[in-house]
Order: sequence, then C-alpha cells, then structure tokens
Amino acid sequence: MAGLVNNLLILFLIFQNSCLAFRSPLSVFKRYKDTVRTHSNECLGSNRQLVPMGLSDFALDIRMPGVTPKQSDTYLCMSLRLPVEEEAYVVDFRPQASMDTVHHMLLFGCNNPASDDDYWDCNGGTCMDASNILYAWARNAPPTKLPKGVGFQVGGEKGSKYFVLQVHYGDISAFKDKHKDCSGVTLHLTNQKQPMIAGMYLMMSMDTVIPPGEKAVDADIACHYKMYPMHVFAYRVHTHHLGQVVSGYRVRDDQWTLIGRQSPQLPQAFYPVENPVEIKYGDTLAARCVFTGEGRSTETYIGGTASDEMCNFYIMYYMEAKHAVSYMTCTQNINPEMFKNIPQEANIPIPVKPDMALMGHGHHEESRNGDTGLIMQQPKREEEEVLDQDLKIEEIADWPGVNLKLGQVSGLALDPNSNLVVFHRGDHVWDANSFDDNYVYQQKGLGPIKESTILVLDPNNSAILHSTGKNLFYLPHGLSIDNNGNYWVTDVALHQVFKLGPHGVESPLLTLGKAFQPGSDRNHFCQPTDVEVDPITGNFYVSDGYCNSRILKFSPTGMFIAQWGEEPSIGQAKPSQFRIPHSLTLVSDFGQLCVADRENGRIQCFKTETGQFVKEIRHPSFGREVFAISYAPGGLLFAVNGKPYPGDKEPLQAFVMNFSTGAIIDTFIPLRKSFEMPHDIIASEDRTVYIGDAHTNTVWKFTSTEKMEHRSVKKAGIEVQEIKEAEAVIEARLTNKPVSKELLKKEEKHHVVQQANTEVSVVLITTLLIIPIVVLLAIVIFIWWRKTRLYGVDAEHKPDSSSGRILGRFRGKGSGGLNLGNFFASRAGYSRKGFDRLSTEGSDQEKDEDDPTDSEEEDSVPQPPVLPPSSS
Repeated sequence: MAGLVNNLLILFLIFQNSCLAFRSPLSVFKRYKDTVRTHSNECLGSNRQLVPMGLSDFALDIRMPGVTPKQSDTYLCMSLRLPVEEEAYVVDFRPQASMDTVHHMLLFGCNNPASDDDYWDCNGGTCMDASNILYAWARNAPPTKLPKGVGFQVGGEKGSKYFVLQVHYGDISAFKDKHKDCSGVTLHLTNQKQPMIAGMYLMMSMDTVIPPGEKAVDADIACHYKMYPMHVFAYRVHTHHLGQVVSGYRVRDDQWTLIGRQSPQLPQAFYPVENPVEIKYGDTLAARCVFTGEGRSTETYIGGTASDEMCNFYIMYYMEAKHAVSYMTCTQNINPEMFKNIPQEANIPIPVKPDMALMGHGHHEESRNGDTGLIMQQPKREEEEVLDQDLKIEEIADWPGVNLKLGQVSGLALDPNSNLVVFHRGDHVWDANSFDDNYVYQQKGLGPIKESTILVLDPNNSAILHSTGKNLFYLPHGLSIDNNGNYWVTDVALHQVFKLGPHGVESPLLTLGKAFQPGSDRNHFCQPTDVEVDPITGNFYVSDGYCNSRILKFSPTGMFIAQWGEEPSIGQAKPSQFRIPHSLTLVSDFGQLCVADRENGRIQCFKTETGQFVKEIRHPSFGREVFAISYAPGGLLFAVNGKPYPGDKEPLQAFVMNFSTGAIIDTFIPLRKSFEMPHDIIASEDRTVYIGDAHTNTVWKFTSTEKMEHRSVKKAGIEVQEIKEAEAVIEARLTNKPVSKELLKKEEKHHVVQQANTEVSVVLITTLLIIPIVVLLAIVIFIWWRKTRLYGVDAEHKPDSSSGRILGRFRGKGSGGLNLGNFFASRAGYSRKGFDRLSTEGSDQEKDEDDPTDSEEEDSVPQPPVLPPSSS
C-alpha cells in the first residue's frame, strides 16, 4: 500500500500544478509594480504606464518623459521594459502625438537598449542588439488595430523584452514656450496566443539624389522574396516635403499587383490594402517614390533631417507562427529595367488640397494664419464618408424622461453604469436679479436648494435610481463624472468647483474656490461653467467662465497646473480667446480638449498636455452661440447652439459632426416640446444622445435612426479608426476621454461571461483529473479484494501478484515511480508528444517516426529555409 500512497501523492501534485496554471495573467503585474518608470512631474500626460484590461489583456503607455528638444531635427529615444516575462502579443497601437511638435515616431523592439537613461540622443543608437520596427507614425495618422488573431510577438523566449521609442522633433519652433513633450504610443497587449504573427517589411531607398528644379524624380526599390508566404494587410508611405506619391507592388510572372499607393503629404497611417495580397517565395517586391525638386536651389539627399528626404514603403504582414519572421528590409534595386513596366499610376502624383498641404508644415505655420480663424481639416477616410451618408439622429418619442418634473436643467452626464445623471436647479432660477455688476450672488437669503439636485435615471424608463446633492448648491451649472463614479460639478453662485462621491455622501470630497467670492487668480473662480476629468491621469480641467475667459488645469488633488485663454480684443476673436467658455469635452483620439466658446459661436480645440491651440470648428448654421458640446468615441462631435437673435435665420438645433473634418453630418430637433435654451448635451458611442434644456426644464433622448453596424474601413481585416464596442472601451481607458457607459456595462458582462467560462474550464479539467484517480482507486480496491479472497492475509507478500504486474507497468522498468508516458506509450496508436516537453521552436514540423500522418506539407513547392532578416 505504500506504493499506492506514493502514486496517489504524485497524481495529487499533477492536479495541483494544473490548477495553478489557471491563475490570472494579471498577477504577474505585481512583480513589476515598483519598477515602472514614472513620467516627469512637468509632463502633463499619463503617469500610469501599465493599465490592466481584463483577465488577459493590458495596456502599456510608452511616452517621452517630459522632454524639451534644444534644436531642430533632434532624435530622442526612451525605453520601457515589457512588464511580463511570458509571451505577449501587441494587437493595437494608439498614437499619443501631434505633428505640431513631432515629425515622426518609430517604435522598436529589442533586448538591449542603447542606454539606461530616462531618455537619450538617438545618435548614440536605439538598441545595442538586433532590433525590429513594430510601429511607425507621422502627420497625425489615426490609430491602427491589427486583424483578429494577429499580433506582434514580444517577450517569452523569442520576443523582444524592451520597447524603444524614437521621436524625431523636426522644427522646434513649437517649443518656444519651453513646454515638456510627452509624445508616444499606447499599446494594447494580450497574453492570449495569436495564431498569426505580425511583422514589418521596410523598403527604403538609400542613394536617391533630387536635383534642384527637377519636376519629377523617381526612387526605385526592388528585392527578391525568399521566405515563407506572408500575407499583406496594411501599408504605410513616408517621405518629407518633396514626396508626391509612393507606390508598392508585388511582381509575379511579370504581372504587377498593387499593394498600396498614397500621397505622403496625407496623414501617414497604416492604410488597409484594397485586396488581400500574398507574397510567396520567388516573388519580387517593388516600390517607387516620386519626388519633385521644384523650389529647391540645391541637391536634396536621403537623410535624417527635415530638409533631407526619405523614401520608405512599409508593409505590415502576418505569417503562420511556426514560420514567422518579425522584421525584414529591402534597400536595393535588383532590376532597374523592370521599372520600365511599372503601372503608369505610380508616376501620377496624388493631388492634395491646400489645407492638407498646410497640415504638412506643422503648427508653426498654422499659427501664422491664426488670425484668420483657420478651420483645420484632416482627409476624409472611407468610414467617414459612410458616416456622412447614413447617420441620422431622431428623438425617441416614447421615452418618458421628457415628462419628469425638474428645475432648470444645467448639466448632464453618463455614469459608469450607463445611467443618465441630471444636474438641475430645483426651485432656484437664474434671472436678471441673481447677480450684481461685480458678479456677486444676491439671493443668498434663499439658502441652498433643499431638494436633491443630482438625479440618477434609468436610461430606459427614466426611473430615479438614486439622488444626492441636497442643501449644497445655489445655482448648479456643469456636471462631469469620472471613471470611479465621482460627480464633478460647478456652482456659478458659489463660484466653486466640487467633487462628490458616488454613494450619496452629501459632503464634498474636494472643493475649489471661495464661496460667494468671484475672482481671477488660482484660488478663485468667477462663475465656472464646466469640468472635464482625464480618465487616465485624474487631472481635471475647469472652464472659467462667465466673467473669466480661461481654462484651468489641476492635478487630481486640486493643485494648480496650468491655465490658458484671455478675453477677446476688438474685432474677430483669435485662437485661445473666449467669450464665455461654456462647455468642455475631451477628444482623446486626438489628445485634445475642446471648448464651446459660446458667444464667439465656435468650438476651439487644444492639446491636453500643453493647452496649445490646435483648431477651431465654426459654421454659419451655428448662429451666434454654441452652448454645449460632447464627443463620442468613433469620431463624432455633438453640439447645440443658442437661440437666434431677432433677424437671425439660423434655427435652434443640435448638430452631429465629423470631428476630423469638422463637417456637419446631420442636424436634429425634438418631436415633443421644442428647444428654448438647450444647455447641455451628452452622447455615447452607440449614438444615444441626451439634451437638457434650462428653460423648458426638459431632458430629451435621441438615437440614430439606423443603429449602424461597424461599417468603417475593414478591408483585409485591418480597422482604421474602428467604430467598435470593445475598442471604444479600451480607447477610453488609455486615452484622455470619458468612456461610453453602456459599453462599460457590456464589457463588464463580457468579463463575467469570460470568467464563467474560465471557471467552467477549471471545473472540467479538475473533473478529468479526478476521474483517473477514481478509476485507479477502484482498480486497487478490486485487486486488494481479489488478493484477500484468493490468498488471505499473506496475499500482499506474493511476488507474482496481479497488483505487482499492474503497478509494475505504471512504474516502468525499475523506475520506482509513476511514469504516465511509459504507461500510455504501451497503448496502441499512442503518440508520446503529449507527455514530452514541447519544443518552442519547430514543434509543428516534428514528425513521429511511428506515425507518418502527423504532419503534412502545406505547399506544393519546396519550402525555403528560415533566413535571418536582411541587415542591408
């Protein structure tokens, strides 16, 4: 029986180890919690570099730690170690940069960065060992998401342990104010193994010379492809100012198949290929850049400064994991004669609109034209055209919230559970008698509003789920809710900003400003209008207000960080000048904070990190006033205007706009009642919109007439600016914007289901492990019973017992222990791979000598050897 106990103990250990294997991958984060580098205090970006996102996913924020380049064409690098030892996969890239300050960025993967400093001059190198490019960005390119089941492999035995970010600062005139730059990229990683491994193939001209005044100069690149098949799903082009068009092709049997063609003066994103392209052994990859030397007085060479040129064609591809090569390059032209047959389209420049050309020169040129009220526009992508054509917003006519008995509705927000939250004034009214000429509140004798001023409503039936805010406020105004459900509000009578807890606590968690004391210094406000909270850093912004013309930025604890804005002088208002900054919204897709500049009838947008002006959106149909704005994930900006003045023709209405272009997609009004003073608006990613009116004391609910499915660019699996529920939740957590609360609810449900599935898996495996133990016990009991019956008390000493023969099979020849591999190997048809330690390389190619059917050739042509990437 001692042998039996030993065997049972071994089985128990196997069972215990199997169960431990199901621990959450996020547990590894604890080991790295104290090693993550924090950003400079002067950097106004995120200070959380690692953000868990469920059971197996996490985000990594890779940013410059608050740098100020001293001269133009500076290349700065920084590194960040992968916070897990295990294999992980990058599946999403979200740039956190603006071309106003950054010329371009490259993200490398390697194991030995060139420096251990927080950042360093890249002239000293990026990595000491071999590196591969994971991502490239320039010219305000939008985010890029990889196809499902595809990821860049990092960590583990074969992947890179470090990320190295290289940022090229071209013209540093944007740094005249000596601000700190925190540009970078946010990665979405997963521990779930991906069946396809992504890689980058870089085609680059090295020796092109562009003569001055030459109208058209070609730079050609071509290489034979001698690797396993790769599947191209995206491409990116890159030149500097002289580039007019870049094209890439696969050449097979003298047939040219287009991979991608684009103007390098447009946002340099990874664009999806029009049709899937497979590259096989023996194909030729070819690319051409077309430059012009017009306007130059000297020759232009390939180089690293903004006055030099570059000719790069990036191919993003995926390969089967067993053949994957993460990075390849081509810097030659193996057959110049072949380019006589290149399709004519490769020689035709792609026209770029003047406003696009202006974008190509960065913010320093934009500022020269700032007095003209420039409206910046980005190129219209295909998914934006679909939105323009199809999106219509209408009131939900049977929503009962319209009939709620409310005071003047001043603020709206959505809480983390997707519930609508209303901030109203109860029995108090803001009228001509509320303030004197010095903005001092004149009706303190009324006391604070006695009823609850914050109501949490069920979004479906408008039932009141919760209420708070009694005896605190005199004239409520703005409302925002952070990721923890805290309420951030302003009171124009008190001239204060408050943070309230989400659980009915009637005393504020944080108070800024002096009660009933208007002012314009760092410790006072004058009728502050709105608050917005950065979901990552916790920093918050205050628009101040009716009698100050500024935006203030504070730390999560209320410490003053920065402010910008001023009152307009005579004439048309210039950038950063406000006449009542009335409403705020974060547009984290672009790293911007937008302001409803009410009395100037426009929307102004600024960089969240520095407060630097980016663009304004102005339309004649706005009329003279824009009251409130709200950004919804997916690129939509909603707004409401003010009541027209006598003689004005612009109606009172709501707008939905394409944020990238500023174009109006649709306008809408309610069916029941009418707008009189629509005071606030809040929108979610699924196009559900709420509008509150401060005159009719009404809240309306609107939605799109067609609940649009995902219809953005989705060719070959890649998604650019994808409108998708899961991505929106990730985006909101990683960047500076409020998250869609309905999506959070759905994601929470998804995680519950995922967790339940994991629990089912554990139960299933536990059951499968217990069954052999039960069978083993049954066999042993049966043998013991049989021995007792046949041999009596001396049965256990008989050398040729049945139990001896069976246990001998379990132990193997003299092993003295349980060997499951030898035991099951004795069974017919068994392949021992299941019990041998799996090889991390080439295991899919190994073949059991006894079983010729274990592997199959997947290609009829001989497979090439896996060669190391070219270093040329």
